[in-house]
Amino acid sequence: MTALPDPASARTSSPRLLVMKFGGTLMGSSAAIRHSASLVGRSTAQGVNVVVVVSAMTGVTNQLLKLAEAAETGEIAFANDEIAFMRNRHFTAAQELGAAPDSETVRDIREMHETLRQAVYGVYLLRELTLRSRDLIVSFGERLAAPLMALALAQTGLNSHALTGGQAGILTDSHFGNAKPLPLTYTRVRDRLEGLLNAGLTPVVAGFMGETEKGATSTLGRGGTDFSATIVGAALHADEVWTWKDVDGFMSADPRAVPRAQTIAQLSYGEVMELAYFGAKVLHPLAVTPLQEHNIPLRVKSAADPDFVGTLVTAEAITLHGISVKAVTAIKGVSIITVSGAGILGVPEVVADLFNILARENITLLMVSQSSSMSNVSLAVQSASAERTVAALRTPLAGRRLQVDIQEGVAVLAIVGAGMRGTKGVAARLFSALAGEDINILMISQGSSELNISVAIEEQDVDSATREVHRAFGLDSTEQF
Repeated sequence: MTALPDPASARTSSPRLLVMKFGGTLMGSSAAIRHSASLVGRSTAQGVNVVVVVSAMTGVTNQLLKLAEAAETGEIAFANDEIAFMRNRHFTAAQELGAAPDSETVRDIREMHETLRQAVYGVYLLRELTLRSRDLIVSFGERLAAPLMALALAQTGLNSHALTGGQAGILTDSHFGNAKPLPLTYTRVRDRLEGLLNAGLTPVVAGFMGETEKGATSTLGRGGTDFSATIVGAALHADEVWTWKDVDGFMSADPRAVPRAQTIAQLSYGEVMELAYFGAKVLHPLAVTPLQEHNIPLRVKSAADPDFVGTLVTAEAITLHGISVKAVTAIKGVSIITVSGAGILGVPEVVADLFNILARENITLLMVSQSSSMSNVSLAVQSASAERTVAALRTPLAGRRLQVDIQEGVAVLAIVGAGMRGTKGVAARLFSALAGEDINILMISQGSSELNISVAIEEQDVDSATREVHRAFGLDSTEQF
């Protein structure tokens, strides 16, 4: 884990400090932004210092990705139309939030859209969309959202200052699209944001993004605004990090698949990482990692019901009523890549080569399984990365008499809970539930931490499987939570 500043240098006698993150839905319109700003105002009115971290307006990130890809294929007219549509949307929101047509905020929004247009035109001229260019273009969603939140905070009587992730001090490596913070980040963020707080300003940080040591814009991966918020919280040694959502907190399953899913009152850092990694979209998988060293709590709260406590995430795992499993989650859109052949038998460096290739291509593995005969290795990856994975493996392995096959239409289902550790019969209950629904298991994996058991199944079966497993572990009952 990245070393953080010494707690002795952190805030001691200062007022209570919260970092609040607002997602795309809560930044989706002027009304939503105004409501989000009121949630900040509730805390500042009680003498609490708040640092705000914001996502792009709903749908803007996908729109930016779409227009960048259109520019690469020569569809510059479509890309320009999308930029114009986004410009009007942000201008309208700014005006509804009280910005005058000649205000600094409106000028900033106009300049950012012009810079975006130039970046997109560069992609069009080169017919090349690099990961670095993609990060620059996609970062404009958060860049444009931060001034809108600052406007809304001004209406509540708060003086604020909007910053990009780089301006806030987030320094990353050069893995564009999935960058990680460098150790110096925490000192930089503390120095820059504490100065604003001491001046009586509420910092508004554009989430999801940072900058490299050479000053290039980088992004932290989809959902990275959560990660930005916890980086800031760790740097400032905040009392808590609150991530505001349009849900009540972490649920025992996706309520769209399981109508009787319940809100989970408390989870450990480890349980949250497992849930996020295996498909729960409430948090970025790495979001809690900056908080662990200083044991800073994270709270997932509902913007629609701000008095509801939501889900508290801490170091300790709490098991209620003897329940071993707290949640069932799933990842759809998965493919299984199988490497097989006589050339893998008794040759340990082949497996090492597989992982080295995947690391170079920055491909995330969801599951790994090797047959007991050691004649094949199966890798579960997101389907969006499947073709790239196969292409990366086939050429270097061609001379070793190995075959690379792909199976699509797969999902990964996982059960998660610290109470599974040392509890007998958990796997048996999972497999019985799946067998009862006549569901075939393609792969099985259990981590040594015993926090999860995951299985790969046909994607067409995943919703019914989730419902049955949820029922089998007694998670339908509100008494469990």
